[in-house]
Amino acid sequence: MGKALDGVRVIDLTQFEAGTSCTQVLGWLGADVIKVEEPTHGDPGRSLAGGGVDSFYFIVFNSNKRSVALDLKSESGKKTFFDLVRHGDVVTENLAPGVLERLGLSYEELKKVNPRIVLARIKGFGTWGPNAGYKSFDMIAQAVGGAMCATGFPENPPTRPGITVGDSGTGLHLVVGILAALMQRQSTGEGQEVEVSMQDAIMSMSRTWINSYYSSGKSTPRSGNQRGGMPGSNVFACKPGGPDDYAFVHCSGGNMGMWNALFKTIGRDDLVGDARMQDQAFRLEHSEEIDASISAWTAQRTKHEVMQELGSAGVPCGACMDAEDLHKDPHLLARDMVVPLRHPVRGDIQTPGCPIKMSASPVEFRPAPLLGQHTEEVCHEVLGYSDADLALLRREPVT
Repeated sequence: MGKALDGVRVIDLTQFEAGTSCTQVLGWLGADVIKVEEPTHGDPGRSLAGGGVDSFYFIVFNSNKRSVALDLKSESGKKTFFDLVRHGDVVTENLAPGVLERLGLSYEELKKVNPRIVLARIKGFGTWGPNAGYKSFDMIAQAVGGAMCATGFPENPPTRPGITVGDSGTGLHLVVGILAALMQRQSTGEGQEVEVSMQDAIMSMSRTWINSYYSSGKSTPRSGNQRGGMPGSNVFACKPGGPDDYAFVHCSGGNMGMWNALFKTIGRDDLVGDARMQDQAFRLEHSEEIDASISAWTAQRTKHEVMQELGSAGVPCGACMDAEDLHKDPHLLARDMVVPLRHPVRGDIQTPGCPIKMSASPVEFRPAPLLGQHTEEVCHEVLGYSDADLALLRREPVT
């Protein structure tokens, strides 16, 4: 069965996470992602493990790609890169501000070679605006995009969310832009430049937190694990299921049906059908009593038991899962979100799966490539290079 992005070729200059998360999704969906890397060390994310072996950080963001080693500062390396552009559909990059232009690989140069090419870029602050020259990492994006001021408890400083939403969240935004540009190209015949800044992406994902500013003129205070000050929407301690268990759940009532189901399940039949519970002010006034009743009930059960009982009753509830929990969760396993792979150096490994499920385009997973693993294959298959051409490419010293 064909893949959704069969026939789309991506020339990938991304590194670390923000860009590689984007191109990994494209690879999962069937695009031919050719990762172009510097020949001696490659993507800097490879070396985070030390010891001469690719890090798991690199491995989990670079499955379903082919690696070609090219020195873009050399004449032969640059020629081969432009040959790839000639046969490509998309060029992706998240290099530091100005690097692509200094290499002579700006959009103006790329479209001279291939007017249909889409140049897709991630920058911390974009390529224009007062801060365009500033460098960024995930935590910087989370700070300047609002995520840190939305996270944590009001008595504590702004807090960095533990997951790298600044990187991977931006990468997913770029996927959308790339697909839109490819669709528009079908009618115009021309490519375009697509850009997502990490700050822009985080601000966009902060809209729920931001919206009260429009009505009050003030920023929403941090509320810890509560949802908008709603009682019953919080993290509750549970009975530990093991010595290292994060024994907590988060549950939340949303309407009277959910509130009644919650109260019935935890044994507070006296509150079932209580019309006063429809009044948020009343719930807030009695929040300590409500939360105490929930806590007393969850403390007698493991987090998975709580999630099963409340979930079956129609109450939104989720066990707080750590990394080990995720890899043992029967639901995630059933949905192919834990994928076994055989890496050429690390052997049998597991990686997170693809969250996008398509009935006519199932994902086939391939392990992340070794540095330069597919240089000969791509040069022969895509570019039609002879062995002599390859020998010339190899002879030029790396600069």
